[in-house]
Amino acid sequence: MLVCCKNIIIIHIYIMSVNEWRISVNGRNVTPLADIAGNSYICTMKSLEHKTGLIFDLFYCIIFLPLLVGVGPTRHWFDSYPLFAVIVIAYLYLCYFTTRLINLPKLILSRKYLRLAVFAVAFVVITYLLTIYPLPDVDFVIPSMSEYQTRVRNYNRTISVWFMSTVALSYSLVVVFVKELYNRMLLQSIAENQRQKAELAVFKAQISPHFLFNTLNSLYSLVIGTSRKAEDAFIKFVEILKYTYVTIDYDYVALAEEISYIQSYIDLQMIRLSEHTSVEWSHSTDNDNTMIPPMIFLTFVENAFKYGASTTGDSTIFIKLVVKEGVLIFETENPVLRHKQEFRKDMPVGLDNCRNRLAALFPGRHKLVTSEENSLFKVKLTLNLN
Repeated sequence: MLVCCKNIIIIHIYIMSVNEWRISVNGRNVTPLADIAGNSYICTMKSLEHKTGLIFDLFYCIIFLPLLVGVGPTRHWFDSYPLFAVIVIAYLYLCYFTTRLINLPKLILSRKYLRLAVFAVAFVVITYLLTIYPLPDVDFVIPSMSEYQTRVRNYNRTISVWFMSTVALSYSLVVVFVKELYNRMLLQSIAENQRQKAELAVFKAQISPHFLFNTLNSLYSLVIGTSRKAEDAFIKFVEILKYTYVTIDYDYVALAEEISYIQSYIDLQMIRLSEHTSVEWSHSTDNDNTMIPPMIFLTFVENAFKYGASTTGDSTIFIKLVVKEGVLIFETENPVLRHKQEFRKDMPVGLDNCRNRLAALFPGRHKLVTSEENSLFKVKLTLNLN
């Protein structure tokens, strides 16, 4: 009976590994058709985004800017002040592509107001310097009118420079805002795709919640008294399974619940692992009621055990979670005990899914860093929860 219970636990733990939505055919991992279709759709959307941006750039360079220069007095500058005309046109190109590069909407959403202020000051200063750029003297037909015509010339030059700079900046802002809106639509599409795959993975594991839990209760009643270790494993497994069923319909859960889930997962893993593997798990929060997406750390914890647990030599897995002043930092560190090639082949699958999910849920508000050094694999995730 204990062997049967152990097999049930192992099977369900494998099913619950939602970060690896793959099937096995003749011992080989095969990507499901749903994943292929989803990835193809995402690649198509990204390709379309790139082509759209290129069209906007070409339109500005070939059509928009020449028209902008041609309708104003700038066309006369090529005759009287060719160097100044070239400088102004170069500045208009620079203004457009700089705005495209720094992505002002992203700076605003990321609350990087200092960079935003630096850009605004630079735009105003450079534009102003162009309005006071010394122009060569021109011999006027009526000498007495030279001073008046000089003032008119400078006034027209100032108005023209500010007008063209503002129009160029406005066009670039429109392009950037459209691109950012498209990115957000793409991220929402990716998030929905990931959510559907996660739900599908869980639903496939669902025979019937009532039947499953009733069966577990029956098995638990048979295990009681036979082995304390088996009882603990059942309790932890039921906690994990219940949490998975409950949170599948929620976009966010309390941080305290996620911490309890991680603790149950670690306890369940430690029951089956040998004494050679130890876990250093710590967590510190200033607000347990902070809301985060459910099972956001599961992939990192699973990978730490998958590649860091040892049955022969000593190994230590480090897991740390800190939340302070609206900033969450989650870290894992584990030795890479499996073959390097297998590690590099399997690891990116789960991490790519995590990156896509984080990009959709925390655009511009997260940082995921992974590194491998001296046979130690480290993960550091930083989330801005504000």
